[in-house]
Amino acid sequence: MNTPTDLRYCPSHEWVRLEGDTATVGISDHAQEELTDVVFVELPAVGRTVDAGDPTAVVESVKAASDIYAPIGGDVVEVNPDVEADPSLVNTDPYGKGWIFKLRVKNAADVSGLMDAAAYQAHIS
Repeated sequence: MNTPTDLRYCPSHEWVRLEGDTATVGISDHAQEELTDVVFVELPAVGRTVDAGDPTAVVESVKAASDIYAPIGGDVVEVNPDVEADPSLVNTDPYGKGWIFKLRVKNAADVSGLMDAAAYQAHIS
Protein backbone atom coordinates (compact mmCIF):
# COMPACT_ATOMS: atom_id res chain seq x y z
CA MET A 1 0.00 0.00 0.00
CA ASN A 2 1.35 3.43 -0.87
CA THR A 3 1.89 5.99 1.85
CA PRO A 4 -0.76 8.68 1.24
CA THR A 5 0.83 12.03 0.52
CA ASP A 6 -2.00 14.12 2.01
CA LEU A 7 -1.21 12.90 5.54
CA ARG A 8 1.44 13.74 8.14
CA TYR A 9 3.18 11.01 10.14
CA CYS A 10 4.74 10.47 13.57
CA PRO A 11 7.87 8.41 14.24
CA SER A 12 5.57 6.16 16.34
CA HIS A 13 3.54 5.38 13.15
CA GLU A 14 0.37 7.40 13.71
CA TRP A 15 -0.97 9.45 10.80
CA VAL A 16 -2.94 12.69 10.81
CA ARG A 17 -5.34 14.11 8.23
CA LEU A 18 -6.06 17.77 8.99
CA GLU A 19 -9.41 19.16 7.83
CA GLY A 20 -9.99 22.66 9.18
CA ASP A 21 -9.49 22.43 12.94
CA THR A 22 -10.19 18.67 13.05
CA ALA A 23 -7.44 16.06 12.87
CA THR A 24 -8.32 12.46 12.05
CA VAL A 25 -5.81 9.99 13.54
CA GLY A 26 -5.02 6.38 12.69
CA ILE A 27 -2.03 4.09 12.37
CA SER A 28 0.01 3.60 9.24
CA ASP A 29 -0.07 0.61 6.93
CA HIS A 30 3.46 -0.17 8.12
CA ALA A 31 2.28 -0.24 11.76
CA GLN A 32 -0.69 -2.51 11.06
CA GLU A 33 1.60 -4.89 9.14
CA GLU A 34 3.98 -5.03 12.10
CA LEU A 35 1.09 -5.71 14.50
CA THR A 36 -0.54 -8.30 12.21
CA ASP A 37 -4.16 -9.17 13.00
CA VAL A 38 -5.76 -6.43 15.13
CA VAL A 39 -8.31 -8.01 17.46
CA PHE A 40 -9.27 -5.13 19.80
CA VAL A 41 -9.22 -1.33 19.80
CA GLU A 42 -9.62 0.65 23.02
CA LEU A 43 -10.90 4.10 22.08
CA PRO A 44 -10.39 7.28 24.10
CA ALA A 45 -13.25 9.09 25.82
CA VAL A 46 -14.87 11.85 23.77
CA GLY A 47 -14.12 15.15 25.49
CA ARG A 48 -10.70 14.05 26.75
CA THR A 49 -7.95 16.64 26.29
CA VAL A 50 -4.58 15.28 25.15
CA ASP A 51 -1.16 16.71 24.52
CA ALA A 52 1.10 15.63 21.69
CA GLY A 53 2.72 12.35 22.67
CA ASP A 54 0.05 11.30 25.18
CA PRO A 55 -1.03 7.64 24.99
CA THR A 56 -4.61 8.08 23.75
CA ALA A 57 -5.88 4.72 22.47
CA VAL A 58 -4.74 1.09 22.47
CA VAL A 59 -4.62 -1.38 19.61
CA GLU A 60 -4.28 -5.06 20.46
CA SER A 61 -3.23 -7.68 17.96
CA VAL A 62 -2.57 -11.38 18.19
CA LYS A 63 1.09 -10.41 18.78
CA ALA A 64 1.02 -7.40 21.11
CA ALA A 65 -0.82 -4.44 22.58
CA SER A 66 0.38 -1.03 21.42
CA ASP A 67 -0.41 2.46 22.64
CA ILE A 68 -1.60 4.93 20.03
CA TYR A 69 -0.20 8.36 20.80
CA ALA A 70 -1.77 11.72 20.08
CA PRO A 71 0.33 13.17 17.27
CA ILE A 72 -0.74 16.70 18.24
CA GLY A 73 -2.58 18.26 21.15
CA GLY A 74 -6.32 18.73 21.22
CA ASP A 75 -9.69 17.53 22.45
CA VAL A 76 -11.10 14.17 21.39
CA VAL A 77 -14.28 15.05 19.50
CA GLU A 78 -15.11 11.72 17.88
CA VAL A 79 -14.10 8.07 17.99
CA ASN A 80 -14.64 5.41 15.35
CA PRO A 81 -17.26 2.92 16.60
CA ASP A 82 -16.68 0.82 13.47
CA VAL A 83 -13.15 -0.18 14.58
CA GLU A 84 -14.50 -1.07 18.00
CA ALA A 85 -17.06 -3.39 16.37
CA ASP A 86 -14.65 -4.64 13.66
CA PRO A 87 -10.99 -4.10 14.69
CA SER A 88 -9.81 -5.72 11.44
CA LEU A 89 -10.64 -2.42 9.67
CA VAL A 90 -7.33 -1.16 11.07
CA ASN A 91 -5.65 -3.88 8.97
CA THR A 92 -7.79 -3.76 5.85
CA ASP A 93 -8.25 0.03 5.48
CA PRO A 94 -5.80 1.83 7.79
CA TYR A 95 -6.08 5.17 5.95
CA GLY A 96 -9.85 5.05 5.45
CA LYS A 97 -12.45 3.15 7.48
CA GLY A 98 -9.76 2.13 10.00
CA TRP A 99 -9.25 5.61 11.50
CA ILE A 100 -9.27 5.61 15.31
CA PHE A 101 -10.15 9.06 16.71
CA LYS A 102 -10.56 12.72 15.79
CA LEU A 103 -9.17 15.72 17.64
CA ARG A 104 -10.17 19.37 17.67
CA VAL A 105 -6.71 20.80 17.20
CA LYS A 106 -5.30 23.24 19.77
CA ASN A 107 -2.54 24.52 17.47
CA ALA A 108 -2.62 23.63 13.78
CA ALA A 109 1.06 24.59 13.50
CA ASP A 110 1.84 21.39 15.47
CA VAL A 111 1.05 19.41 12.32
CA SER A 112 3.96 21.05 10.49
CA GLY A 113 6.34 19.35 12.94
CA LEU A 114 5.27 15.92 11.70
CA MET A 115 6.81 14.00 8.79
CA ASP A 116 5.46 14.17 5.26
CA ALA A 117 5.00 10.95 3.29
CA ALA A 118 8.52 10.98 1.82
CA ALA A 119 10.15 11.49 5.23
CA TYR A 120 7.97 8.76 6.74
CA GLN A 121 8.91 6.34 3.92
CA ALA A 122 12.57 7.06 4.64
CA HIS A 123 11.91 6.56 8.38
CA ILE A 124 10.49 3.05 7.89
CA SER A 125 13.00 1.94 5.23
